[in-house]
Order: sequence, then C-alpha cells, then structure tokens
Amino acid sequence: MNLRPFVREPSVLPENRKRVHVSMIFAISHGPMLSSVDTADPAAVEAEVQAVYQRLFRDKGVEFVRRAFRWALSCFSGNHAGYLPIDAGYHDLEHTMQGTLCLARLFEGRDRSGVLPRIDQSVFDLSLIAILFHDMGYLKTSDDVQGTGAKYTLIHVDRSVEFVGRFLRKEGFEPGQILSVQQMIRCTGVNVNIEEIPFQNDLIRLAGFALGTADLVGQMAASDYPDKLPILFEEFVEAAEFNGGWTANFGPFESAIHLMSQTNDFYSKYVKPKLDGKLGGLHRFLADSYPDGRNEYMESIDRNLHRVKEIVAAG
Repeated sequence: MNLRPFVREPSVLPENRKRVHVSMIFAISHGPMLSSVDTADPAAVEAEVQAVYQRLFRDKGVEFVRRAFRWALSCFSGNHAGYLPIDAGYHDLEHTMQGTLCLARLFEGRDRSGVLPRIDQSVFDLSLIAILFHDMGYLKTSDDVQGTGAKYTLIHVDRSVEFVGRFLRKEGFEPGQILSVQQMIRCTGVNVNIEEIPFQNDLIRLAGFALGTADLVGQMAASDYPDKLPILFEEFVEAAEFNGGWTANFGPFESAIHLMSQTNDFYSKYVKPKLDGKLGGLHRFLADSYPDGRNEYMESIDRNLHRVKEIVAAG
C-alpha cells in the first residue's frame, strides 16, 4: 500500500477561517449537481469521482479510485470469497453510489470554498473506502441463505466495521488507516453518539462527519427516494422479525404508509438538526457557491418530503 500511516496532527482551524482571495473561489460554480450523473450506473459514478479526484489532486493518478470501486463492486456482486451478493432492496449498490457521489462533491465544494485545512489525498482515499464499504454489513456469508441482508439492519454498522477491517488487513493497510476507515463508517450509524468516537485526528473527524452527511443527504435527495420508502419498510419488517420484534429505538411501523407519514418528522427532528449540529453543517459545501448559493441536494430533499406528504395524503 502506498498510503502513509496516520499520525496525530495539530487541531484544525475553525470552519470559518478562509484562505486569502476566498471570494474569488466562491464565484466558481459546481455546475449541475444531481442530474448530471446516473447513480444507477456505477461506471458513471466512478467517472465523476475520478474527475473530482483529478481536480483536487492534479499531479496524482486515479488508480486508487479504480481499485476502490473494483473492491466494492466485487463485494456487492458476490465475487468476494465466502459471501453472497448484497440482496437488501433499499440498501443496495445504488444507495452506496448516491452517498459516494455526494461525498466526492462535498469534498470538492469544501476545497473550492477555501476552508482550511484541506482534505489531503490520503484522507480522501480512506474516506472513499469508508463510503464504499459503509453498508457491507448487509452482506451474508455463503451459508446464510435465510432471508435477505436486511435482517442485519440493527447491527449492520458493526458488521461493516468488522468486514472492512478484515478486508483492508488482507490488502496491506496499516492499523491506523484501518481504524480511521472504521471510525468514519461508525458516523453513519443512526443512533451513534459521535462525540464518543475516539477519532485519531481532526481531519479524520471531519471526514467522518462528511461521510455521515453524504450518507443521509445522498439517499434523501435521490429522485426516487419517496418510491423506495416502501422497500425500506420491508427491510425494517424483516429486521424486526429477525430480532424478535420492534425495539425501543427501532419502529414500530404498521405499514409503508405509516413509515412514510413519519418521514417529515424524521427529517425535521433528527436529520436536519444532525446535519446542522453534530455533523458540522458540512452539507453547505454542496451549494453552488459556499455557503449560501443554490444547493440542489437540499432542494431535492425538500421536493421529496413534499411528495411524501402528497403520497400519504392520498392514502
């Protein structure tokens, strides 16, 4: 592996510290954010991530991006020894592609804003692995033929952390690098207490917050998010049955419409406060110009929530 091990670095500067001439950087437009890449096409997402990578690290090749995508696609498709393809209906490959694309764009938006410190190549590389592997906890072993991976919903983050640890050790990653990836993945847990994650340094903390942001925003901004909520309900039902019933922190949901009726509250009482608060407001870097330019991701979430309301009202 050509990634250097991580060492503790000085504390980062506050997010409101900007480089000189930052107003010139603000004027740079990201261009189309949502409509330009088909997240159902992993090759298209990979091409966009490669383009972002080359813009951020101009003197570096994109071989690591290619390798990371090959690893992830191999696992999703059932070509990783001892495992079946991921068969969860909602937490599928496209879900991961949505988060991956969002993460790359967030990093590029932050870089263009001039906020210091920059996300360096090594942190970007580890973050890319983390987002591509953050839902590997839905994988089933070859002898696990009952149900789908959705039954592991309540423990999928722990399973993802364990899986990526084994995978990266075999690929020659250093212990510090593996731990950094695992810490980032933990930021995607719904009930995780982020303050209790012992991040190795402040850049890894920032990357973890970006990962948690991209996971939430990427899926909720997808054009088919309202249509996929019944599939998410089915995953939740399977998980509840696997765990002997609904738990205090999970459900209960009586039907897909019942779940959808709770979606706007889920966003306003959990997602938005988390994005603005514990995750550091990093979704603002998805704006066309930071921090107050048009943010197509957040606009799409608003449209989706309105559409969910209409579906619920129609019964």
